[in-house]
Amino acid sequence: MLNLLDSASHLASALRRRQFSARHLLAAVLDAIERLNPALNAVVHLDAASAWRAAAASDERIACGEAGPFEGLPITIKDCFEVAGMPATAGAPALRDYIPAEDAPVVARLRRAGANIIGKSNVPIFAGDFQTYNKIYGTTSNPWNTSYSPGGSSGGAAAAVAAGISALEIGSDMAGSIRWPAHCCGISGLMATRGLVPPDGHIPPVSDLHLGRNLRLLGIGPLARSAADLALALDVIGAPERAGSAQALPPVSENWPKGLRVALWLHEALAPVDASVEEAVRRAALLLQDAGACVSDTARPTFSFEEAFEVTATLIHALVGAGLPEKIRQHLALTGHEFLPGDLSHRALQARGLNLTPAGLDALLTRRQSLCGKWARFFKDTDVVLCPPAPVGPVSQDHGPDLHARLIHVNGEPRPYYDLMTWACLATSAGLPAAVAPVMLGPDGLPRGVQIIAATGMDRIAIACAHLFEALGACAGAPPAAASPAIKRHMPQARNFL
Repeated sequence: MLNLLDSASHLASALRRRQFSARHLLAAVLDAIERLNPALNAVVHLDAASAWRAAAASDERIACGEAGPFEGLPITIKDCFEVAGMPATAGAPALRDYIPAEDAPVVARLRRAGANIIGKSNVPIFAGDFQTYNKIYGTTSNPWNTSYSPGGSSGGAAAAVAAGISALEIGSDMAGSIRWPAHCCGISGLMATRGLVPPDGHIPPVSDLHLGRNLRLLGIGPLARSAADLALALDVIGAPERAGSAQALPPVSENWPKGLRVALWLHEALAPVDASVEEAVRRAALLLQDAGACVSDTARPTFSFEEAFEVTATLIHALVGAGLPEKIRQHLALTGHEFLPGDLSHRALQARGLNLTPAGLDALLTRRQSLCGKWARFFKDTDVVLCPPAPVGPVSQDHGPDLHARLIHVNGEPRPYYDLMTWACLATSAGLPAAVAPVMLGPDGLPRGVQIIAATGMDRIAIACAHLFEALGACAGAPPAAASPAIKRHMPQARNFL
């Protein structure tokens, strides 16, 4: 029997062994979308006709022994990436009718690997929120509890993967947009080493008009139901277009994980963590320790958490602000005089980012380069950092127009909504690879995960840690929305399910 909650690696292997056909798999996925998507609203565009043609072509390649790594796997694509012939709205009404003629490079790589690109998954407008909703397609819900958000900005992607209606997905991340949804939906995610996967064909940024340069903050990577899928996806999407254009990916040592040097990073005054998230991170650390790793809760780079957050958050606000409508950008920038230079509140950092002068931007980029050097020196004596993906577990749907007015609650105490990005900024500060692996369910019955940060180019070590957690039984399980994942083999007539 075909199980849509199997890993993409398992499904791909079963297709190559011809246990079922690509058309049978597509039929099962389309049936699941028809049943589950009305409640989730994860898939917002579907091209069933093209999907059927692609499935038939995959079956022919499989029969001829010419299958690619993802041959016949039905995959949705985050609606920030350009897919030829499909809308690429980034959740913005101004782009409602934009249909690109070419695939983004990462999408093209998936197609060359045999993936069947069946549609698009939902995002917040211009990927600018930690929840997933917009005026074009509406709200996406968490498959564990539809009163909660699946996170953002890759929320539609994470919900689709968790529910079994996409074999895997590709997300994008600056402030946690892969890691936070993976944490919320109980799946695995990887923000790859910056530059390893090309960000071309991603919206935003629409332009660098107000900055005059590309800040290169965006990280691209997979969302999947297993760590093995992250590795398989990285083999496909991380392949360099030309020699020297991407970092090599060293294998994990043979005696893994004995001797692995782990830094446990949990307590920061600027970023308090809910007890349920701390429990998940500590549980992950104990699993590594019991497997032979050396865990330290005192090892730290020679910079402060506050410095990494200030530099990264200011640059993120500058880049996001550059794509805002001029009137909104100017209105927010005018608040800059209200804040003192050392103010690390989210409003102050936003205003500072929107008011960056060329000299101020150069100074920030110099500080970021310094952070990269300090991280590199730290990783000479440490292999991975375990820390929270975010301060809390999944949050209830809240679409109040002022993000600064929204709140999250850490151990019952109110905290600013933008605190959701605090722990994500550690890896973003130097473009480091960062994986999220599910560990457990919290007292609310919703997933909790752990963030695994590794050195530049050491993506496979982060993935290997996620795989070990999985092998030792750390997981979230299947969400209630996908409680009946077993689909009988059948092949309904092709039809439009949305």
